[in-house]
Amino acid sequence: MINKFEGIVITETPYGDNSKIINVLTKEQGLIGIMCNNAKSIKNPLRTKTLKFTYGYFHINYSENKLSKLVDVDIIDNFKQIKNDIELISFVSYITDLTYQVAKQNNEPAIFDIFISTIKKINEGQNPLILTNILELKYLEYLGVGLNLNSCIKCGNKTQIVTLDPDEGGFICQNCYRNEVIINPKSIKLIRMYYLIDINSISNISINSKTANEINYFLDKYYERYTGIYLKSKDFLKRISRIC
Repeated sequence: MINKFEGIVITETPYGDNSKIINVLTKEQGLIGIMCNNAKSIKNPLRTKTLKFTYGYFHINYSENKLSKLVDVDIIDNFKQIKNDIELISFVSYITDLTYQVAKQNNEPAIFDIFISTIKKINEGQNPLILTNILELKYLEYLGVGLNLNSCIKCGNKTQIVTLDPDEGGFICQNCYRNEVIINPKSIKLIRMYYLIDINSISNISINSKTANEINYFLDKYYERYTGIYLKSKDFLKRISRIC
């Protein structure tokens, strides 16, 4: 029986001389491993349909506990804007690798929605750093290390918040503050907005580079401390972009 799943290719691995195995993230079933016979052959139309970042409807012979087999793919979006820009490719490569790590640990349909919405907005020309940070913030819940953005992490006070500490994992109020690094109040407000915002509703977010880099630096430190995820694609992104 052939099943149809909306999904996006997030990894591809060569198999033999002409075949490959792809991991497709779907909303209905999470990650699905798919065998693509002869998909590396130049004359096979599946060659271009099974590349990383391919977003479409995958027609497969689905097997729950082993590799499924690919029949065909109906392309939804080629993400041409992204594929023509090395920096955008680097951003999307990083969030794709991160999504793979998150999806391996959690099968929530929301992960697919967050990921696809983020890529679509990047392809539309929205700020890739801001969108990447929004995605990173939203993924923290699925990694089991969500931030406390409602009250002081130490005493529960909801007022007089003076900073957001990556080591403590949330807000610090004036009474509990000791020697933590002070984060700009604007950055604190934006981090909470990032966490709550519906990515699909974003039409334009303009933030000065200093604030954007402060938020990115905070998230970098938080991921390093609490997630244990190290990705080479993040290092490459830092080298070719202007992010800190």
